Amino acid sequence: MSYNSTLDDFCGSEFWDSNLTWYTDNPKFTPCLERTVLVWIPCLYLWVTAFLDAYYIINSKERNIPWNILNLSKLLVTCLLILLKFVDLGVTVHKSSKEEEDVFNADYYAPTVKILTFILSATLLYYNRKYGMRASGVLFFFWLLLILAGLPQLRSEVMSHYTLTEDENVQYNFVSYMIYYSLIILMFILNCFADLPPRDTPYKFEKNQCPESAAGFPSRLTFSWFDPLALTGFRRSLTESDLWALNPPDSSKEVVPKFDKFWERTLKKRENINGTKATYSKNSASVNFKPEKERKHASILPALCLAFGGQFLFGSLLKLINDILMFVSPQILKLLIGFVESKEPVWKGYLYAVGLIACATAQTMLLAHYFTRMYLVGMRIRTALTSAIYRKSLCISNAARKESTVGEIVNLMSVDAQRFVELTAYLNMIWSAPLQIALALYFLWGILGPSVLAGLAVMIVLIPVNGLIANRVKTLQIRQMKYKDERVKLMNEVLNGIKVLKMYAWEPSFEEQILKIRNKEMNVLKQTAYLNSATSFIWSCAPFLVSLMSFGCFVLVNDHEVLDSKRAFVALSLFNILRFPLSMLPNVISNVVQTAVGIKRLNKFMNCEELDVESVEHDPKEPNPLVIENGHFSWGDDESQPTLKNINVRIPRGSLVAVVGAVGSGKSSLLSAFLGEMNKVSGRVNTTGTVAYVPQQAWIQNATLQDNIIFGKPLEKSKYNNVITVCALKPDFDVLPGGDQTEIGEKGINLSGGQKQRVSLARAVYFDADNYYLDDPLSAVDSHVGKHIFDKVIGPSGLLKDKTRVWVTHNVSYLAQTDHILVLRDGEVSEAGTYQQLLEKKGAFAEFLLHHLSDAERTSPEELDEIKQDLESKLGSEFQNKLQRARSLSESASESEQPAAGDRSGSVKRRTPDAASPNDIKEKNKLIDAEKMETGSVKWSVYKHYLTSVGVAASAITILMNLVLQLFQVGSNYWLAKWSNDDTMLVNGTVDRGRRDMYLGVYGGLGVGQAIGSFFADLMPFLACWRAARILHELLLNNVLKAPLQFFEVTPLGRILSRFSKDVDVVDTSLPSELSDVMFCAFEVLGTLFVISFSTPIFIAVILPIGVIYYIIQRFYVATSRQLKRLESVSRSPIYSHFGESITGASTIRAYGVTQRFIEESERGVDHNQSCYYPSCIANRWLAVRLEMMGNLIIFFAALFCVLGRDTISAGLVGLSVSYALQITQTLNWLVRMTSEVETNIVAVERIKEYAETKQEAAWTVGSGPGSTWPETGALQLERLSLGYRSGEPALRDLTCAVAPQDKLGIVGRTGAGKSTLTLGLFRIVEAMSGKILIDGIDISTIGLHQLRSRITIIPQDPVLFSGTLRMNLDPFGVYSDEDIWRSLEHAHLKAFVQGLQAGLLHEISEGGENLSVGQRQLVCLARALLRKTPLLVLDEATAAVDLETDELIQKTIRSEFASCTVLTIAHRLNTIMDSTRVMVLDRGQLVEFAPPQQLLQDKSSIFYSMAKDAGLVN
Repeated sequence: MSYNSTLDDFCGSEFWDSNLTWYTDNPKFTPCLERTVLVWIPCLYLWVTAFLDAYYIINSKERNIPWNILNLSKLLVTCLLILLKFVDLGVTVHKSSKEEEDVFNADYYAPTVKILTFILSATLLYYNRKYGMRASGVLFFFWLLLILAGLPQLRSEVMSHYTLTEDENVQYNFVSYMIYYSLIILMFILNCFADLPPRDTPYKFEKNQCPESAAGFPSRLTFSWFDPLALTGFRRSLTESDLWALNPPDSSKEVVPKFDKFWERTLKKRENINGTKATYSKNSASVNFKPEKERKHASILPALCLAFGGQFLFGSLLKLINDILMFVSPQILKLLIGFVESKEPVWKGYLYAVGLIACATAQTMLLAHYFTRMYLVGMRIRTALTSAIYRKSLCISNAARKESTVGEIVNLMSVDAQRFVELTAYLNMIWSAPLQIALALYFLWGILGPSVLAGLAVMIVLIPVNGLIANRVKTLQIRQMKYKDERVKLMNEVLNGIKVLKMYAWEPSFEEQILKIRNKEMNVLKQTAYLNSATSFIWSCAPFLVSLMSFGCFVLVNDHEVLDSKRAFVALSLFNILRFPLSMLPNVISNVVQTAVGIKRLNKFMNCEELDVESVEHDPKEPNPLVIENGHFSWGDDESQPTLKNINVRIPRGSLVAVVGAVGSGKSSLLSAFLGEMNKVSGRVNTTGTVAYVPQQAWIQNATLQDNIIFGKPLEKSKYNNVITVCALKPDFDVLPGGDQTEIGEKGINLSGGQKQRVSLARAVYFDADNYYLDDPLSAVDSHVGKHIFDKVIGPSGLLKDKTRVWVTHNVSYLAQTDHILVLRDGEVSEAGTYQQLLEKKGAFAEFLLHHLSDAERTSPEELDEIKQDLESKLGSEFQNKLQRARSLSESASESEQPAAGDRSGSVKRRTPDAASPNDIKEKNKLIDAEKMETGSVKWSVYKHYLTSVGVAASAITILMNLVLQLFQVGSNYWLAKWSNDDTMLVNGTVDRGRRDMYLGVYGGLGVGQAIGSFFADLMPFLACWRAARILHELLLNNVLKAPLQFFEVTPLGRILSRFSKDVDVVDTSLPSELSDVMFCAFEVLGTLFVISFSTPIFIAVILPIGVIYYIIQRFYVATSRQLKRLESVSRSPIYSHFGESITGASTIRAYGVTQRFIEESERGVDHNQSCYYPSCIANRWLAVRLEMMGNLIIFFAALFCVLGRDTISAGLVGLSVSYALQITQTLNWLVRMTSEVETNIVAVERIKEYAETKQEAAWTVGSGPGSTWPETGALQLERLSLGYRSGEPALRDLTCAVAPQDKLGIVGRTGAGKSTLTLGLFRIVEAMSGKILIDGIDISTIGLHQLRSRITIIPQDPVLFSGTLRMNLDPFGVYSDEDIWRSLEHAHLKAFVQGLQAGLLHEISEGGENLSVGQRQLVCLARALLRKTPLLVLDEATAAVDLETDELIQKTIRSEFASCTVLTIAHRLNTIMDSTRVMVLDRGQLVEFAPPQQLLQDKSSIFYSMAKDAGLVN
């Protein structure tokens, strides 16, 4: 006892006396212990943890909390405490000097230690204030510890005060201690509140600040600061304005630079490793890097660890303490059972009960904060990665860009980066699970001895079994993901081309393809269901098997020891602890593997080649702004053939250079070369000055028209109006309901091609750059608009006359006005020079002109004569016959302004009535309906809808199986209690074998029942939900395909797609497991409550209040959390859509040099999303803390009632009751979480249901229908026909006319006159408001849509192709023979091209036909029409961006092949329809003229004549 004796000397009295403290009815500590250890512990704590506070102080970016009552009073009280202790010290010194009493070292040390510690606390207090720390946990716990450690001494002082007579010195001790104790209580209370906000802070807050920072420490500990939000969410649905701003340290501004710093470092390191391997060869003057395959990727992992590891480690520390505390409860349980068995003093029982709740509460707090830390780290990682991926995607090279689709890149952001968030919380299980297992085994060994190994063996055997299943599940998951991707990709294309599908009546073919993939997916899911139930069967059996083996082994081996309550139930509670880490390990490992795959994909992407910024030099000394010398350029890898060869171009400042040439001669590539988008194989490119770029296919952002034009520049009204006028957008804006504030849908869906092109041009003009790259901006506009734009913008007197302009064009008429012309042929500049010089040469350019001369006939006659004379003088007599030949070939048509996608002539093209209030206007011009966000709780009808899909029988069986399972479980544990209570087991010191075997046998039998029950209880819900998922998807698909076209115009594709991907996925994979978990947990809780009430019936009284509180908390949480989840998912989609948009427009963004702005926009989106995500994490923890406190109360009461009823209750029942109670916390928590998950995810069913109940178009087929040969002649009659969109006024009014068989009818009219509306009416995409359309005498509204649409043919305006084989694109139903298809290809002039392909008809076409040129796509559409060849053909001016040669081919083919058909042509270029039999002139929705063209031209007052005059067709 040397240790005790030294302390005895130190105090001058005994340090420890067991009789005084433990073996007594009135326990107390010795004065020595009170004055030494109890003083030292809190002080030591503060000295150790001060470092933690110091760390926070050093890292704080805020300064100077103003002095206020709170911090001043804290400082004052601390000073008083220091003063008091000095007085104490003085009194002690005074006493020792009088030498009446002995004064020992302890009397000096206690006040001294306290003085030093209080000075430290005052220092911390001061610096916390100075460095803006508003609440300190370290100090909070210090004062709490002081109060707790001071309690025993307080009790001693008070008791001695009552027993003593009047005596001055004791009096002093008592008074001093009372003052001291009241001061520390006061300090503790003051430390519960937070200080004022700091004065100097680097952060700015747009929204309301997060209340966390203003919360005191206890509030932070229990997440009480979240209460106001929970209340609000309970009272009404939360909106974005209720949420707080993101905490500055979590925002992109702080997180991204931190990650970048380390990522840059990693890249540099990689450069150094790879750099040494590069070789330089003199002769080719190029550096040969190691081939890509060999180069090592830089990994993002180290950078992430360095940037976010600190937070993570602190979380891990919390987890460690929590893991150790887990094992305290079973030890206390052991003592409690011992207490009930023996006759110990009753205070010990209460002590054990309090010990249980204290231990559980500590665990609750630790875990809650551990998870918060982890989620924060996950959030930061996601922010950093999202930003990194976004920035990378904007500078990735073309070759690398080709390797992955937009969808795959978006997936990196949405899936792989998201996975980190989910993983961080579980990553610590990698060390924590083995630790828990090891500790549990250690304690079990102490109880059961070597028999534990039998149980352990079972566990170890089960791990590989589980691993195998997990592996299989993983491969199945990958397969399912693959099918899902395929299905969603196909769905995406179907939705993109829905207009074409409807017009061709091709929906059934595509529906079948989708269902084929879906069935494969469902098979995989079914297998997964079986495997999952096998896994959970193993896990629910495992703990039971383990206890059976261990207990069985124990009783069979030991003849002299019995299984008593202490052993049985302490072991049981330890086995229960073992369950969690063992079940988690395989999950964690597979999760880590998945994340590792994600990291691989991210690394591959983050290491992709970037565009070489250096390839275009910007040397300001160069006299000409745009120069290329000896340029060879290729798309993609260096090995591939250069697209452009031997390019030598010098473009002087301020000149207009036209680039001409046939399709595919590399005109657009030349611009890309200037922009640095192509791989420069060799040569030099130099550009000086800012750049504006108009791509051939306009890129329009999802924003208002005005935002699209000003493109981030400040708005200058006069400049802006000027730009709009010169780009001929004024009339369009006047027609659009919201003017330039009209929202443009995804991909600019509500603008026609010409309008998009002009907006794109206006953006460039407004940008006011030095150099302009114009890629055929006039291809999609009418001739008169084209002339206006050329004169006002591009031409020598236009707005850009002082800028350097490179203009790719097919338009011959303006060439004479250019400064310089480049003629490209097969990627080389074949001729270059001024207009006159090139004519002199009689080379390629003259040929080109001849070709297009007839095309020029529609521009003003004077110009025409000029070109004719030019040519005649140069070519002489050959001129006339060449021109004749060219004329007969030509008669080309051009795409013109025409409402796209039916352009909603009704709602968009009409002016809104003047009476409409501004608000109505804003509502009307929002083309896209706002996404319906269901609020409040999910309707019962949705559950009903889901359950009917599941099936009633299945639901009933599931519930029954769960009930049976619980019966077996409770039964077997109750049997264990009975067994352990049996006193008659030992007969004369040896075990009664018969009884023992009887107990063991029944125990085993109950276990087998439990196993079988658990398998079915698990399998049933999976299979039932599987069936439901199949039914729901079929319904959804069927109904979406049958929705009318209007539905697709007002609903963004992304939203429909998310139904098919996200929501279907939830119904497939999330709901089944959640539903089965809810059932399982609910029954488990019922079982537990039953057991406790059975053991101590008084417990029933507690169930009710706890149940009520539980329910209230659950309602608060579910309401708030569901709404937060919805807000989060709504705020998530803009990130991805903005990302997708940025990838498609990357070249434009780079050309304009606005990359930084787009990055900032993306980061704003991410921050906004995180600010919705953070509250939902906190909501989870808020719930966890409150629920676990309920569970802790249940533990406390179970223990307390056992103590109270110790005389009536058997030890076995105590063990049973408390060991059950110890489990309830987790189950309760899980139950609420799962019910809320189900409530959140059932929303998916709701959303699917909403789209599965959309308005349908008319039936596809009607009973009898027309004969199989209808329409035989293709005669068309319109009788008083009125057509309109939505419920506006009609776009066509009272049309009556007849078209004879084989007539060629031209339909003309100004923009918005209703030309396309008529075709839409023919196909019944828009139903007639009144009147009717007759084809061959049959009223088309009486037959099914497919019967109608499959019998008339259209060549649509935009050529839409689907990914798949070429053959599938021509004949999706597989009804035509190969000869038919080859014949149609031959007539469409594609035969040579297709024969040249390796795969021929089976040539794979990429998404949207990207691997064919626009012209070829157009010809494929022509081939489709030729293949179908019906007596009625509708030709929707199908010549967008096609060079005139392709145009001539199409015209020629249509004239020859469709001679016997009725052809309706919607045209803007009048010369295409000059030879038609009749012309229909529409104006403002009415038929104004209907006669042969020649007849109308005679009438000088006709509209047709004036249009012809405008087009220069009449003199």
